[in-house]
Amino acid sequence: MLKIALVCSAGGHLTELLQLKKSWQNTDHFFITDKRMDSQALAKNNKTFFLTVPRRNPVKLLINFFQALNLYFKTKPNLVISTGADTAIPFCLIAKFFGAKIIFIESFARIKEPSLSARIMYPFADKFFVQWPQNKKFFPKAEFVGGVF
Repeated sequence: MLKIALVCSAGGHLTELLQLKKSWQNTDHFFITDKRMDSQALAKNNKTFFLTVPRRNPVKLLINFFQALNLYFKTKPNLVISTGADTAIPFCLIAKFFGAKIIFIESFARIKEPSLSARIMYPFADKFFVQWPQNKKFFPKAEFVGGVF
């Protein structure tokens, strides 16, 4: 049975992932994000797990990694869909290591240069989507799908 992890940072990344609701709404799914006002509101009606935000802090990244590892073994998704950013990357990589398929969607806000999370996830994603045609120069194997908005 397909189990989908919807993994992203709160804020704009979560807003983008919610735009894709038709693709996951009738599936066994859950959210993994960080704790902010919009994600806490989401948790009231959805199965949601919260991770520490790394923000390029090595200690917080390590904490996030071990939280993500623990959460992976609790949930064991077959598929991970992510719009980034830093909160999501350790979980995505752990899930990939254990055999999950990864779909990564580069941020709508990234037009002129790629995000760090996209650069990290590009080699690991089974499907990699960009929302701007000019992003194909950074990610030649990506599929241009247009904007989620």
